[in-house]
Amino acid sequence: MNILYMDCFSGISGNMTIGAFLDLGVDEKMLINELNKLNVDGYKIEISKKIKNGIEGTYFDVLLENEEHEYEHEHSHEHVHDHAQHDHDHTHHEHDHHDHHDHEHSHHHDHQQHLHRNLYDVEKIIDDSELSQKVKKLSKKIFNYVAVAEAKVHGKAISEVHFHEVGAIDSIVDIIGTAICVDSLNIDKIVVSKLHVGMGFVKCQHGLMPIPAPATLEIIKNGKIPVYSKGIEGELVTPTGAAIVAALADEFGNQPDMEIEKIGYGSGFKDFEIPNMLRLTLGKKKLI
Repeated sequence: MNILYMDCFSGISGNMTIGAFLDLGVDEKMLINELNKLNVDGYKIEISKKIKNGIEGTYFDVLLENEEHEYEHEHSHEHVHDHAQHDHDHTHHEHDHHDHHDHEHSHHHDHQQHLHRNLYDVEKIIDDSELSQKVKKLSKKIFNYVAVAEAKVHGKAISEVHFHEVGAIDSIVDIIGTAICVDSLNIDKIVVSKLHVGMGFVKCQHGLMPIPAPATLEIIKNGKIPVYSKGIEGELVTPTGAAIVAALADEFGNQPDMEIEKIGYGSGFKDFEIPNMLRLTLGKKKLI
């Protein structure tokens, strides 16, 4: 039985997730080839190594071409992006990448795209691609968690919610890229640790927003995800990261009993007192 353990000791964001999968051994060329099946252009991917508190990990970033840099993208909660805190941040509202950990990217996004792309637009991009049915299904499941949360927070119907973060190219790449990575591994069970969430405030399109951001908390609630805080100032969990956990976790808890075969670290952009990283361990448990 193949088990994947997601150790979110410093939270989670979209780009941190992909970085961790690549560090774990997922083939970079395969990921890029699969992402090319999407009818989406105007971006390039950069993969590098970053060291956090003495630990080397892989940093995944989505750079938008010919656009004005909008570091507040995802996290702009409205999402700025998942990278911010992580590095993409998600400035949560900056970027899913940039943020969280900066979540982990700072991306430039097409303002018009942010204003006019909703869940159905994103689902059409997924459905019109040549990706596998498993990848399409998981990608839409993750996006749906974010859509439901955004609709609740903003008091709108899902069809009326236009995702400034989730509709952005980097978020599409983060979420669909995560689904591609998961599908490429023969995983029987995914166990996720409790989520370490940060505290404080983050700047977003609507002004200062409390951390965890409202959409992130909605996803945590809807996904029945256990959380805790050690008082670290900053956004540790982005909406994209929370949605990934909600969609992937078969159960939550401590490191499961297994023989560990591979370990991967996904680096975030920012620096905290603790390593700004997501750790994945892949191993086997013998069935009795």
